[in-house]
Amino acid sequence: MAYKQTKWSLAPLYPGYESAELQGAFDMIEEQVASFEGARGKLAPDISAEHFMELIRASEATTRIAYKLYAFAGLSFTADTQDQAAQTLQTRAQQFLAEIENRVLFFSLWWKDLDEANARRLMETSGDYRYYLEAIRLFKPHTLSEAEEKIVNIKNVTGSNALITLYDSITNRYVFKLKADGKMQEFTRGQLSRFIQGGDPKMRAKAYQELYRVYGEAGTILGQIYQTVARDWRNENVALRKFKNPISARNLSNDIPNEAVDALLETARKNRTIFQRYFKLKAKALGVKKLRRYDLYAPIAGADKKYKYEKSAEMVLESFSAFDPKLGELAQRVFDDQRIDSEVRKGKRDGAFCWSVLPEMTPYVLLNYQGSARDAATMAHELGHAIHSMLASHHSTFTYHSSLPLAETASTFGEMMFTDKLLSAEKNKSVRRDILFKQVDDAYATIMRQSYFAMFEKQAHEMIQNNASVDEISAAYMENLKEQFGDSIELSDEFKWEWVSIPHFYHTPFYVYAYAFGQLLVFSLYQQYKIEGESFKPKYLKILSAGGSEAPEKILAEAGIDIRDAKFWQGGFDVLEKLVNELEAL
Repeated sequence: MAYKQTKWSLAPLYPGYESAELQGAFDMIEEQVASFEGARGKLAPDISAEHFMELIRASEATTRIAYKLYAFAGLSFTADTQDQAAQTLQTRAQQFLAEIENRVLFFSLWWKDLDEANARRLMETSGDYRYYLEAIRLFKPHTLSEAEEKIVNIKNVTGSNALITLYDSITNRYVFKLKADGKMQEFTRGQLSRFIQGGDPKMRAKAYQELYRVYGEAGTILGQIYQTVARDWRNENVALRKFKNPISARNLSNDIPNEAVDALLETARKNRTIFQRYFKLKAKALGVKKLRRYDLYAPIAGADKKYKYEKSAEMVLESFSAFDPKLGELAQRVFDDQRIDSEVRKGKRDGAFCWSVLPEMTPYVLLNYQGSARDAATMAHELGHAIHSMLASHHSTFTYHSSLPLAETASTFGEMMFTDKLLSAEKNKSVRRDILFKQVDDAYATIMRQSYFAMFEKQAHEMIQNNASVDEISAAYMENLKEQFGDSIELSDEFKWEWVSIPHFYHTPFYVYAYAFGQLLVFSLYQQYKIEGESFKPKYLKILSAGGSEAPEKILAEAGIDIRDAKFWQGGFDVLEKLVNELEAL
């Protein structure tokens, strides 16, 4: 099969913005919710299990249409953030779904409030929905009255959600000017990354300087948007919902104990010297006294090898199939069903993601593919997400989505399998060495960088509460970088604006530690795979096929992993230290 860089097809969702099917979805949700509201006066502690399950299935039926509708709006906007029809639909969908959420709110409030004995009785007969129902009840201490919950939902549409859409629209319009191939050219942020990760040290510096010149020019505005998003997060979660601190609200929605997150971040901080050693080693390999921050992702090999899209797709699929043919088949489905948008275009959102809409539906994958080894690894990463989702497709709409920290398992594992495949196929010594260095670069980007991002977020949220200015937050960000790098990296001043260029800080506060969680977990699992071979595979596939049908702690405990234990996290860093030792010995 020929794999070509194309846009995705959203036709399986809806034929278009003006289609009768799309309008019909709004109408159908409206109709189903009107019927669901009829249950309001009939909810009682002694409700029969049959009647209760009817309500859960009715709720799921409406949620399915809402997910499709929201995905169509969100994916359309992502494909072209400057398209006014997409912007309008996204805003309309957010407003409509917030109002719908308010109308069905009475049910989850009743469920949280139900006494323990009756809740247990109903959960015992709820089959695959049990963990979904259990997880809702975890929020009981943080739930407001119905009137207050409704105000929060509506306020979000015109408040923080609107600000985040504005941030996306502003930053995805940015063009970056750089003299390349003898002439001044304009680039998107995604296109700029080939210079940032390229072999020319002067171009790396210029690309970074231009990136943060553009972000820095709007730094105070973007910083103000962030301050407001952070205040909003605190107002809702700490002041109103009484969470202990801003991050614990995210921890509960991930269903990860605060102690596990503390253990992870503390272990990361203790192990920062592993990466500092690595950066000194990389400086030597590049023939410089000290790495500049510009050189962090510099290739070691003189030749910056390119991989054609078709070749990358074949290699990724082969690496999945070698582990288990089923994984290769599932990844192939993403190509066959035209679910990948891999082109680089102006207005298209930068970066990469996988969006799983419904259990039985092949997920959508966004890439901005330009042919580097990192782009090829990103393809493996996002297809890993898609496989994870498809392996859990036997669960309900409420339980197939894995929680954030486990969501990075299949993607990171997929990336490591692909890297092994690259290494085994590569005969050129300097390219092999470059791949090994890239592996540690990526581990830095996923573990240490994201852990320090999470530490920065904790600090920034506190500072904003104490009325810190944008400049003070920028200064704190520079201190965060200095602790992280020690004396191993030379930092230049424009990096103080890096934080306003990180969309996760705006979109999903405290999301970032999920990457470190996933990568360290996968290092541990990958070690087991190397030792156990075939006998490891069923255990791994069981973790993935659980989706979100159990608490992450329980899913991992069954695989013999204790996420509260700092020793477990240290195990991941020990794997990293071995990699650095290996490179030092080369």
